[in-house]
Amino acid sequence: MHLLRRLWLFILLALAAPAMAADPPRYDQLTSLFADFTQWQAGAPGDFAPATMARRGRELAALQARLGAIPVAGWPREAKVDWLVVRSEMDRAEFVLKVTRPWARDPGFVLEPLQRLAFTPLPNEGLAKRIEGVPAMLAAARAALDDVAADHADLALRSLTTSDGVEDGYPARPTPPAGVIGWWQDLRARAAVAQPELVPGIDRALAALEDYRAYLAANRPRFTARAGVGRARLDWYLRHALQMPWGAQEALLLSQRELDRFRAFHAVERQRNRALPELTLPENEGAYLDRLASTDAKIRRWMAESGFYDVPAGIPGDWRGMAVPPIYLEPYNVPFIRRATPPNFWEQVQFRDVSPDHLHAVIPGHRMDLMLANAHPNPIRRRVNDGARWQGWAVYLEEAALQAGLFDDRPRTRELIYIFGLWRAARSVGDIENQLNTRTAAEVASWWQQQTPLLDPDVARKYAHIRALPGHGLEYTMGTIQMWELLSARRLQLGEKFVLKDFHAEMLARGRIPLALIRYEMLGDDGMEAALFARPPIPAK
Repeated sequence: MHLLRRLWLFILLALAAPAMAADPPRYDQLTSLFADFTQWQAGAPGDFAPATMARRGRELAALQARLGAIPVAGWPREAKVDWLVVRSEMDRAEFVLKVTRPWARDPGFVLEPLQRLAFTPLPNEGLAKRIEGVPAMLAAARAALDDVAADHADLALRSLTTSDGVEDGYPARPTPPAGVIGWWQDLRARAAVAQPELVPGIDRALAALEDYRAYLAANRPRFTARAGVGRARLDWYLRHALQMPWGAQEALLLSQRELDRFRAFHAVERQRNRALPELTLPENEGAYLDRLASTDAKIRRWMAESGFYDVPAGIPGDWRGMAVPPIYLEPYNVPFIRRATPPNFWEQVQFRDVSPDHLHAVIPGHRMDLMLANAHPNPIRRRVNDGARWQGWAVYLEEAALQAGLFDDRPRTRELIYIFGLWRAARSVGDIENQLNTRTAAEVASWWQQQTPLLDPDVARKYAHIRALPGHGLEYTMGTIQMWELLSARRLQLGEKFVLKDFHAEMLARGRIPLALIRYEMLGDDGMEAALFARPPIPAK
């Protein structure tokens, strides 16, 4: 890490991070256990045979027993939080092993890594062996499917041969290849020029993918399981694995309230701006890049002048050369791509004004958040990334910046902020209803389009079928609600001593851990302990 980055991180964390005079007794056992758990996660098997998964379950249970044997009574609050963070990570892993079981219920579980493999730049010396393993990987995946959800089967069949038009870190193509098979055909065409010795192996992989597609099509009538986990298990997952203060019913009510609020705010803003010209899409890539050019500097300047947040001096505007994943290398989320179809939802917003998504995904959102996390001095908090904290902070930034005045001179952009919020709230409602099995994924996607301006069928379908743990769709809105509640509680606690930029810095310095744990730590609220430490077993149904 460069000296400058070390310096600003030291200053930031010294001022804002929780401090312990010394590690409490047996704290080193916690960090050692977390390292072992991290290694266990990284050692996920290539096959998902019943015996293999039973062994994985026993290994996780042993790790959980070690955690339970570490006495936390008398530990400082910050160390207790670290213990709870580790338990939360283990609870999520147990939920996957016992409930969601994607290798057994989702035919697309194996397809996503295979599609990413087809993105590999050529030439690549290590690629041949990975390509040769594709037929065996697909055969093992097929053998493990014993309780396939209809929603997952439909998406897997579609994604094999059809592009959804949504570029999510994919290599840019004027015409996106036709699904997973199309991307492997794209790889074959590139290999024929750049690395011909790969072509026979790619052909065998393509044949295996076609066989997998035929198997799914032939067996689709018997794939009738529901995708959702049900109310009791969703309640458990939200309250214990995610450490949220709400169960499914409360989360559904809050999400619907946010949906109503954002729809109403959008309507009022449209009325307010009725005499103003609409924002238009750029005519070409050059015009789009012109819109991007000044955004980062404008947001940095506004944050400093308004007292919203002091960006550490070491945070760059250009991410090239930094230790971040490839998806974070561009200073924007959405490249300018022309397709036969109209721009998708994200492009419709981003092309009109890049600043809402820049706040969310670049600075002070995801990219900056990632850099802070990568340099965190705590080995547990450095690795953990709670989705509701990660997305809640990023979504909070959009409306918080609006309320703090960033868009006072961009009234039509305020409409985009409300559309973003409306979409996230609709996603939360749909995600919960799908997990409760009251709507199928297709029904959710159709309903979302009715609720959300500019939303296209491709984005709606993709997010209705997204194969993450329960809560991925709701973590944006639920995390944002927790952010606003935390700000309110901290303001009430500090009174006139409250400083917004200090609140933001202190929250970020505590890492990407569940927001309830940040609240417990920042406010010193011991009344939260009983609920945080409660941990009943996962319900049978």
